Amino acid sequence: MKKYRIFGIISAVCVALSILYSFVGVSQTSSPKVELSTNPPLQNILPFEAEAKKPQSPVTLTLQAVDAAGKPLKNALISLQILTPPANPWLTTDFPIVEGTKLLQMNAAAPDGKLEIQQILPIRGNYQLRVKVSPLGEKAFAPYEQNLNLNVRENPVKYKYFAVVAAILLSVGLLGGWVIGGQEELREGEVAPQSVRLLLSALTVVAIVTLIFINVSAEVAEAHGGAHSSSSEAIEPSFQKSQDLEIRLEGDKSATVGKLANLGLQVKDAATGQPLKDVVLQIKAIALEHNLTVFTYKGMPDQLGNLTWQEQFFDGSPHKIEVEATPAPGSNRQFPAVKVAQEVEVEGIAPPMYIRLIGLFYFTAFVGVGMAIGLLIQYRRNPQPKAS
Repeated sequence: MKKYRIFGIISAVCVALSILYSFVGVSQTSSPKVELSTNPPLQNILPFEAEAKKPQSPVTLTLQAVDAAGKPLKNALISLQILTPPANPWLTTDFPIVEGTKLLQMNAAAPDGKLEIQQILPIRGNYQLRVKVSPLGEKAFAPYEQNLNLNVRENPVKYKYFAVVAAILLSVGLLGGWVIGGQEELREGEVAPQSVRLLLSALTVVAIVTLIFINVSAEVAEAHGGAHSSSSEAIEPSFQKSQDLEIRLEGDKSATVGKLANLGLQVKDAATGQPLKDVVLQIKAIALEHNLTVFTYKGMPDQLGNLTWQEQFFDGSPHKIEVEATPAPGSNRQFPAVKVAQEVEVEGIAPPMYIRLIGLFYFTAFVGVGMAIGLLIQYRRNPQPKAS
């Protein structure tokens, strides 16, 4: 009986180990995924800086869909959404309206499983890239989805500016606390000594001027988009027709910061009216105020000759959408490059009032901390006599 019992125990252990090994094998099995690479490298990416002295270039984002063996997927359709970092009312960015919104949404045909775009990233924080990969035509592989994160650090210059402003505010508060702490005796009928009253009056004026400055700056930013006149640069028409093809650029001609604008292209054979897909489309979105390229994409239309995308213009200034069509490599159809373009007016939106008040609160808090330090120093220098 003991032999049978030992044999049963050994069999049970072997079965348990085989089941455990099967689970481990399943967990270690590779699955299809999307690989993300950036140029410049992630640690060198900085958010957009308005009125920057150095020319700024968009970040190159490359998405490569691979199978379980790590080989690039062929004939894939890649759907991409780029979500900006979530809003944080206590630590706002330079573009608070952009926080927690969609920056880009597009579907792109990827014959070699690769999607490459160039995009200006407007604010610091953790961007989320939602990617869906599905087969084109025949179901060569099962569709799958993946969320990728892209963390953009703050520009170090901002910390230097913050340190300088904080030091100035603390110094002002320290001086005020020093004066108040060393106040002279009250005269008859006075609520506070004259030096204290003058100091409090000055601080009140500074607070009022600061609040007015914040509000005026916000209103100027809100009118930033509408105040610009149309660019004097000659812009190609949004529709072009030649002997070989017909291309039309469609979509919204006005947009709002914080919201996506709908844009699309349609390419047809000029003679037959049939959709064309053997055409390479080079797309650029350019902010006209600084002639800054904020988005680029090079790809081909779908089976119906269409290419659509949604894009947010985070800077409240006019933009130009420029498209150049050229023959696809190896195509029998050859034609000179054709360009179409369209101008988009962008409406800027001022930050909400509570964000402006939070900024004023921080300014006041630094002054208050400095004043408390000044009062403490004077109190220790001139201790109050104890009552007998």
